[in-house]
Amino acid sequence: MKLASLLFGVASALAGLFDLIWGEFEPAHQPIQAWSDHIPGLAILARIAAVWLILGGLALLVRPAARYGAGALAVLYAVFCFFPLPRLISAPHYLGHHPGVYIGVLVGVGQQVIVFIAAILLWLSLSERPEKGSRKSASHVALSARFLFGLCCIDFGLGHFTNVAGTAGMIPAWMPLSGSLWTILTGIAFLLAGAAMMTGILDVLAARLLGLMLLGFSVFVLIPRLVAASHSHVPWGANAYNLTAVAAAWILSAWLERFYDAGTKHPASLTGRPDPA
Repeated sequence: MKLASLLFGVASALAGLFDLIWGEFEPAHQPIQAWSDHIPGLAILARIAAVWLILGGLALLVRPAARYGAGALAVLYAVFCFFPLPRLISAPHYLGHHPGVYIGVLVGVGQQVIVFIAAILLWLSLSERPEKGSRKSASHVALSARFLFGLCCIDFGLGHFTNVAGTAGMIPAWMPLSGSLWTILTGIAFLLAGAAMMTGILDVLAARLLGLMLLGFSVFVLIPRLVAASHSHVPWGANAYNLTAVAAAWILSAWLERFYDAGTKHPASLTGRPDPA
């Protein structure tokens, strides 16, 4: 959890730094332009959000301020979840009412949902006092986090299958096998990870492996794209976001492992100690 929390903080701060340098929301992962191309004061809003990301991310690196940083990031990532929503109406209008269109829009929503979940879990793990009825509360949190995170992963997998050509085009030509095959394999991995999380079967392992696969995306796909287009905001923001998603998967795995009793599937208390019941 500590390592994942540090990575989450650093990656969030980097995303904010890149937003601040370019003076805009990163178009691929913070698509506020889905609401309108003419939002008053957009540059100011982007800089406010950028500073928010930087301060929230840096706060996670300092233990006394970490809980406040996690809460601040949870609020901002919750706002980001709403950015792509207008595309549920506009995208089918221009591209047609096909399942792949809706799945693609929901991929954008899910990308923010998983980091929002991670920020909430961090905030809970850093709470100083356990709530009353903590065992029941932790059980609800575990179920909700697993289900939502898993649902997003399933949508990511479906997104690969409904846009094989587009996703395959991101795979470097020097990699063995074809880009289409890598797209299908990683799509299957997303579906399996999502199923594991939603059912609770090997969910901790699935979250760890998901984070490892996402880290591979940065190494083999996103960093080369950054080198090829270092003048563009999108590859820098994509790398920062992807590292945040890596941390989010590992935060989920650490949180679930912490709150499962040894040898059982019952969540422990919010203090991290085994529930005496």
